[in-house]
Amino acid sequence: MNIKIMSLGLLVLMLASACGNQLDLYPRSAVSSESDLTEDDVESFLIGVYQSVQNDPGRESYILPDLVGGDLNSAGSTNGGGTNAFISNILRPEHGYVNSSWKGYYEALYQVNTLIANVKEMTPSDRINQVNGTAHYFRAYIYYNLLIKFGGVPIIRENTQEKLPRNSAEEVWQFIEEDLSVAIEQAPDFNGELGGDFNYVSSQAAKALMARAKLGQGKMDEAATLAEELINSPYLSLDSFDKMFRRQDNSELIFAFVNLTIESSINLSTLFYTYAHPQSGSYVFKPNPWAMEMFSGSDLRAEVSVDTYDGLDVVNKYPSGQTGTDQLNVSRLAEMYLISAEAQGLAGLDRLNELREARGLTPVSPSNEEDYLELVLEERRRELFAEGFRWVDLVRTGKAVEELGIQQRETLMPIPETELLLNEKLEQNPGY
Repeated sequence: MNIKIMSLGLLVLMLASACGNQLDLYPRSAVSSESDLTEDDVESFLIGVYQSVQNDPGRESYILPDLVGGDLNSAGSTNGGGTNAFISNILRPEHGYVNSSWKGYYEALYQVNTLIANVKEMTPSDRINQVNGTAHYFRAYIYYNLLIKFGGVPIIRENTQEKLPRNSAEEVWQFIEEDLSVAIEQAPDFNGELGGDFNYVSSQAAKALMARAKLGQGKMDEAATLAEELINSPYLSLDSFDKMFRRQDNSELIFAFVNLTIESSINLSTLFYTYAHPQSGSYVFKPNPWAMEMFSGSDLRAEVSVDTYDGLDVVNKYPSGQTGTDQLNVSRLAEMYLISAEAQGLAGLDRLNELREARGLTPVSPSNEEDYLELVLEERRRELFAEGFRWVDLVRTGKAVEELGIQQRETLMPIPETELLLNEKLEQNPGY
């Protein structure tokens, strides 16, 4: 893979340069494509797409829902103080994290759309179909991440210089499902040519993202069905928690960006580790006290999730610090257990308890649906801590304002002010 990455160099740089010139003139939601690929270019360009989708939105995009989800805070905070001010400071139209997330996803979309447009003109074959399925997965992944942050956004099916207005959230959900349907049908099988390699997009990865999207829309029966299909896959099973975050072979990961140093600078642990830590870091963010306390003594996730080093609390899921980069997990089987458990209501209690048992916890037995949902959300909070889910979970279940003490407008992120200036057809989210 690394040889192919190096061989791609000039092609990606030339395309990025052309894209960059367009972005100086047009909003990130409206750029044009002038590049033609041959079938010989496709494999190398596909690796460039992996890089672009992984890197362009920036490292903070992966944890942005955690930064505004109440369990993380500024490293300089004391006993969780100032959490609401910390959240409100980030959720500003001029904040860099908000701007780079929007800009980066649309820049990655340019590359993805370029690949889709070129593949469409090629003679169909098994491999061309697989590449097409992978590209449609990435487009759905981009739009899912835009939607959960900003709500309805401009849908760009083909690269264009036209300035476009926002589509509704419902239209974006439909677009995501359309692309994922293509990906499920055409992307490589997890146990096929990939040999179970979770660092490549697969049909199973598309199915996992579809289950997440169905849950996000409240389509519970469909979400549960998709999650159960993956749970019952002969190639996937719950595994030791540390393996997913220490780059070890495992049977639980469905898709993750490999994030090698040669191709990325997304080193999340630099944001979490202290300078005194053996791997060193800048210590920008830390867990709030209640996040440190949510893991019981028997919870097998505790040491991998959080740690206290030299008297300072740190997130421990990303262990490289300044020495390298860390794998970025996108989908894993534990999430499917939690989706199935939530989507089925109390009828899914066995799935919740199966996951708890695998993580060293005792079974729970709630007596009503309300208590059960709280237990599922708390399990999601522990399992998916610092992986970009908490704020999204609270927003989609209508609990964000009460749980976090935020304003109603802060259940969506603001459209970056630079994008509003570049495209007068965009409208700001209410309250900003």
